[in-house]
Amino acid sequence: MLYERYLRAYAEQFRKTDRNMWNYEDGCVLIGLRAMYQATGDNFYLNALRSFTDRYIEVDGNIRNYVAAEYNLDYIPAGCVLYTLYDKTCEPRYRKAIETLEEQLRHQPRTPCGSFWHKAIYPNQVWLDGLYMGLPFHANYAIRFGDESALDDIMLQFRNARKYLYDEKTWLYYHAWNETKDVFWADPKTGLSPNFWTRAIGWYLMALADIYGMIPDNRTDLIDEMAALWKEAIDGMLRWQEKDSGLFYQLPALPNEKRNYLETSGSLMVAYSLLKGARLDVLTEPEYRAAGEKILVGIELRKFTVHDGKVELHGICKGAGLGPTGNLRRNGTVDYYLSEDVVHDEQKGVGVCMMAYAEYLQAKQAGALTDDFPKVEIFNKEYDPIMPGDPAFIAFEKDRAENAANKTR
Repeated sequence: MLYERYLRAYAEQFRKTDRNMWNYEDGCVLIGLRAMYQATGDNFYLNALRSFTDRYIEVDGNIRNYVAAEYNLDYIPAGCVLYTLYDKTCEPRYRKAIETLEEQLRHQPRTPCGSFWHKAIYPNQVWLDGLYMGLPFHANYAIRFGDESALDDIMLQFRNARKYLYDEKTWLYYHAWNETKDVFWADPKTGLSPNFWTRAIGWYLMALADIYGMIPDNRTDLIDEMAALWKEAIDGMLRWQEKDSGLFYQLPALPNEKRNYLETSGSLMVAYSLLKGARLDVLTEPEYRAAGEKILVGIELRKFTVHDGKVELHGICKGAGLGPTGNLRRNGTVDYYLSEDVVHDEQKGVGVCMMAYAEYLQAKQAGALTDDFPKVEIFNKEYDPIMPGDPAFIAFEKDRAENAANKTR
C-alpha cells in the first residue's frame, strides 16, 4: 500500500541519517516511528527508531550537542521516545537523558501567568507549538515517576492558551502571544501575533490528544476539562476544512487568498487528532472519524507524487516562526507565512504522516473505520497514486456523491 511503502522507505533512509544535532524535526519522525511500531508490532520501525536515537544518546546518557542553557522547548519532544526505549531495554542511559530533559523543564523560564517561554531567545512568549514541544514529555515524566501534581501545572498552561490565544469569532487559535506586549510582531493591545497558522493549531491539537491519553482515571476533572478543550478546538478547525480535498490551507481563515495553499503537515496533524480522538472516545460522533479519513485520502490524492520512480510527499511548509528580535522578516503577516519554502519529504510532514496513518491502522484493526467512506488503500496502485483528473478519481467522486444523495432520500 502506498502509505506503508512510502513510510517504510523513508524510515530505512532516516535510520542512516546524522544531522549532528538533537532537534524537534527529527523528533517528529521518531515519534512517528514509535506510532507505527505500536500500530503494527513490526520491529523494523522500533529498530529504525533506536538506530537513529542511539547516535545522539551517548553511553553515559549525555545528549550529543544538547545545550540546556538555551531553554529551548524544541529540544524536548524527541525525548518522548526515550520512555519507550527505556521500557524496552532498561538501559540507564535512556533514563539519564530523560532526567536531563526534565531538569530543563524544571528551570524553564515562565511568563507571569505561568506558561513556559518557548525559548530563552523568545522571552515572555507562548507559542502554540510549545505546548506540543514540552508538555507531553512533561506529563509522561510526571505520571511515570510520581509527580502527578505536575498535571495541574500542565492544565494551567492549556487554560492560559485558551484564555489568551483563542479567537471567539473564528473559533481558531492565534499562533503566539507575548504577555508583556513588547515584541515587534505582537499587537500592542492584545499581545497576539497577527494570524492563524494551521500547523500551530495542529501542534496544539496533538498536545491535547497525547496528554489526554495519559491522564490517570482518577483525575476526572482534568479528563473532562481537556476533552472539552479538544472538542472545541477540533470543531473550530473543521469549520475551515476545504470541502473538496478535506485538507486545510496554510492560513486556514483566508481560503480566498490567491497565494494560500493546502498545507500537508498541518492537515495531517488535524487527521491524527481526529482519529485519535475517535479511538479514545472523545470525538464520538462518526463525522469526526470520517473527517480524519478524508484528510488521509486527500493527502494521497493530492500530495503524493512520483519522481524518478520514487514516491514523494509534497506541500510541506518548511518552517515558520516569529522573530526573534532582529529577525524582522518573521513578523507573522500573511506575506510572511506565504513566503516560507514549501518542500517535500521534510521531517515534520513525514513524522506526522506516520502518526496519522498509525491511527488509521488501529481503527482498521478494530473494525472502526467509517463504513460509507472509502478506505485509504482503495487508491494504492504500486507507486502510482491516483491524482485529481484521473478517470478513477472522477469515478470515485461521482460514486461518493451518488451514495450521499441516496442516503438523504
